[in-house]
Parts: sequence; C-alpha cells; structure tokens
Amino acid sequence: MRPTPEVTDPHGPISRPATGRTAAVLVLVALGALIPTLGPSAALAGTGEAAAPGVAGVGLLRAVLFAALSVPLGELFVDRLARGVPGAPADRPRSWSVPAACAGLVAALGLASVVATGNLVPHSLAAMDLGGLHGSRDGRLALVEVNAFLLAALCAGARSPLGRLWPLAAVVVAEALRAHPTTEHTALLGSGLTLTHLLCAALWTGGLLHALRLLRHWGPGAAGPALLGLYARAAGVLLAVITATGVCSSLRRMPPGTVLEQMTTTAYGRVLLAKVLLVAAVALLALWARTRLRRAADPLTACAPARAEVVALGAVVAVSGLLTALPLPIRWS
Repeated sequence: MRPTPEVTDPHGPISRPATGRTAAVLVLVALGALIPTLGPSAALAGTGEAAAPGVAGVGLLRAVLFAALSVPLGELFVDRLARGVPGAPADRPRSWSVPAACAGLVAALGLASVVATGNLVPHSLAAMDLGGLHGSRDGRLALVEVNAFLLAALCAGARSPLGRLWPLAAVVVAEALRAHPTTEHTALLGSGLTLTHLLCAALWTGGLLHALRLLRHWGPGAAGPALLGLYARAAGVLLAVITATGVCSSLRRMPPGTVLEQMTTTAYGRVLLAKVLLVAAVALLALWARTRLRRAADPLTACAPARAEVVALGAVVAVSGLLTALPLPIRWS
C-alpha cells in the first residue's frame, strides 16, 4: 500500500484554524460591542446631562457603520500599495467588502429608522414615518447612506477601483454633513474636518487589517515586509492628519480654556479622553511595529504588535460610535 503523499502549499505550510484564536477574536468583538452599549451610563454619571433615547443602540449602530466603511476602503488602499511592491504575488485573500457593505447597510437602515421616528427608538413600523425621510436634511442623509451601502455591496466585484470607491465616498460625505447641521457656526469647516478625519481613520484601520491578511495569505517572503513598510510610511501621514483634524474639531466644540474641565465633567469630554488614550496606545503599538520592521532580524515579527494595533483600533471605532451619540459639550465662554 502506497503512502499518502503529503500536501504542501507553495506559500508555506497549511495553517489549520485554531480554536483558541477564534474564541479570543469572538471575545474581543463582544468587548468592543460592549463599549457603546454600556458606555453611556458611565460617561453620563454625575454630569447632570441627559442623553437622547436609545443612545446605546445608536452608538453601536454607528460603530458598525464606521467599521463597515473601513474594511472596503482599507482593501482598496492596501491593494493599491501592493501593486507597487516588486515581486508581490498576484493572488489576494477573499475580499470582505460584500459582508462589510451588508453590515453597513443593516446599520444604516437602523439609523434611518431612528430618524424616521423623530430621533426616538422605534417600537413598531407604525411609529416610523418612512415617507417623511425625504422631507428633512437628516432623513435625506440617512437615505444616502442606505443607498450607498447597497450600491457598495453591488459594486464590490467591479474591476475598476473607482467603481467600488464612489459609494463609499458618498457615505463619508453624508456622515461629515450629518455631524454638522447647517445651524452650527462654520458648519462647512466642521464638515471638512470630519470628512478628512473619518476618511484617514478608515484608511488607517481598514488598511492595517487588510495588510495583515495579505501577509498571512502570501506567507514568508520579501514582499510581506516591503508591503508593511509601505503601509507604515502611509500610516504615519494618516496619523498626523487624524491628530490635527481631531484637535481642531475638539477645539471647535470645547474652547481651549475649558477643555481640561470638560474632559472630566461632560460625557462627551470623558469619552473623547478615552479615545485620545486609546489612540495614544495605538500610536505606541505602531511605533513598536515600525521599530521591529526596521531592526529585527525577521521583519515579520512586526506582525505581533500590528495585530494588537488592529484590536486597539477596533476599540477606537467603538468609542467613536459612542462619541457621536452623546450630547455635545457646552460651549462655555
């Protein structure tokens, strides 16, 4: 009887799914979901502020929407970087754009139902005025996001990157406009800051996730570290822009003389402080990964802090979703 030939993979040994890793990922996802759902009570305690109805659900839906936006944008971004890597394999891991767009569609529908109920929690279909969505600015923007995610799912298989990009760009623009109503002082400036901040954050978060997936798919070789190096340089620029736009946006809502006090006495300030600390941790992990990439004997050891960075970025996305649902801070004079 002939021995069964051993099956090998040209990109390296075949990896079998690890139950422990799967369980760890599920736990981290559950913890990330708890941030927007359990965070409001802790953020509002002792501030004297009242949150809008359903703030936890809205925060969770918006966090899902941000994550769903980051995944396909990150794939487009890193795939473009990969085309500039000499000797990079042509094959790619299975795209997550369609599942992400479907998750974004569900989140956008949930947020649209809240708008259709007068920014209240809908308890029945009869309570929702779906036809009235066309009659308000928030309703029209909610419909834009619903249609954009639907088109993103349909266009995910398009060969042209531009065909996959424009529905996602529509979501970014709609979110930037939604966050700054026309009654706000210098609303156009605020929308521009939010648009830039959200776009760069999505590229950073989704890009790192897809870069690590590509490295795992390609296996050992020079292409992996080269791609990670290209991403690290781009991420440095993205972090600088995110920091600048985040500081400017915060100072528009909390004048410099009141920032320190409002960081601890308002719900918005407390969650913003948590986000700042998380971003600082992400920046340290990114610096650690970049140092390993440059100095370690095996550059791929940079993947360990990079994976931790992805988890921390997921927490940042969850906190960002909660931040958008909380009452805005008071502009003290």
